[in-house]
Amino acid sequence: MSGFAAEFLGCKVSMTDAQEIRERLVAAGHAEVDPGRAALRIVNTCCVTAEAVAKSRKAVRRAARTAERVVVTGCGANLRGAAFEDVAENVTVVRGAPEAVPRIVAGWVGDLGCAGPQPAFPRTRAYVKIQDGCSFTCSYCVIPQVRGRSRSRRGADVLADVVRRARQGHREVVLTGINLGCFRDRAAGMRLADLLAAVAQVEGIDRVRLSSIEVNHVSDALLAAMGRPGVARHLHVPMQSGDDGVLEAMRRRYTARAFLRAMRRARERVGGVNLTTDVIVGHPAEDDAAFEHTLDAVREAGFTRVHVFPYSPRPGTADEASDPVPAAVKAERSRRLRDLAERQARAHRRALRGTRQLVLVETEAGRGYADDYTPFVVPGGRPGTMVEVEL
Repeated sequence: MSGFAAEFLGCKVSMTDAQEIRERLVAAGHAEVDPGRAALRIVNTCCVTAEAVAKSRKAVRRAARTAERVVVTGCGANLRGAAFEDVAENVTVVRGAPEAVPRIVAGWVGDLGCAGPQPAFPRTRAYVKIQDGCSFTCSYCVIPQVRGRSRSRRGADVLADVVRRARQGHREVVLTGINLGCFRDRAAGMRLADLLAAVAQVEGIDRVRLSSIEVNHVSDALLAAMGRPGVARHLHVPMQSGDDGVLEAMRRRYTARAFLRAMRRARERVGGVNLTTDVIVGHPAEDDAAFEHTLDAVREAGFTRVHVFPYSPRPGTADEASDPVPAAVKAERSRRLRDLAERQARAHRRALRGTRQLVLVETEAGRGYADDYTPFVVPGGRPGTMVEVEL
């Protein structure tokens, strides 16, 4: 066996981290091969929930069965008590800031001095990281301790990455980060709205979208930028709860009323915007009445997709020692939330009948997404192409 293979678990940021490791190893002369034939396997792990850690450990265990060496990176590698070292003797855990890990891994593996062509991003839509870390102190969240405080990339470096992806054939890019709205290039006088507008003007890029943004960063300037040609009319804004008591216990820095007011403002200022969200169910402060408030807020906001996360206590967080809501209750609340979101998604799709939409085809089966992140199937559509369709 020879060569390497890299995989990731978790979010879009984890995927960009794995991509950076791939590119660094190829630049050092190492060949990327099928995972089953790779002497070196890199597993970029996730730790946002206990389930994510379990899946990461399973991925590491699976890699260790066939590879000579396995390198564990990512959030799970930095998590206190995750203990990937005990999976197998051929496993090495690399800890550190995400921006430093590719260099560390490449240095450990060695430079062969014969760089190959840079690997393309492995998805039709290319993700470009613009920011990392988080300086917020949400009571349940482990991310600040495994990724560090918020810091931003230089705007010029981000734009260079976007140009590179455009040259590789990507028609759409997604700007991503841990706390995206914290992006700021002070030297260039650039904030997120400025960067969004600049990326939309890059030759070869037909569409740019944001991955996820906190409600306190949904500014008038950002909404104005979303009205520009080439900027996707989709906002994913984590709500986490629609109950003020739960939000206060979570240290979320806003009330349900303020959140919903921001969603109304987004709808008023960005025509046709589609709103999606994250919700945590079963937080220690959430009783039945609080959950009903969350359902009411999801209805009022009109979210068409809700990523539901059953609460899972994370080591080193303020809520670490508390998990009073039974698993069966979390499961039932999750089901009700998903059912509500699906009903609202169907209503949204019905409202689009008779309209024309530009869809980026992403799979051989013709699956893809429109500007507002509504899913489509375009029979005969070729992956990587933009197709105008009429519903």
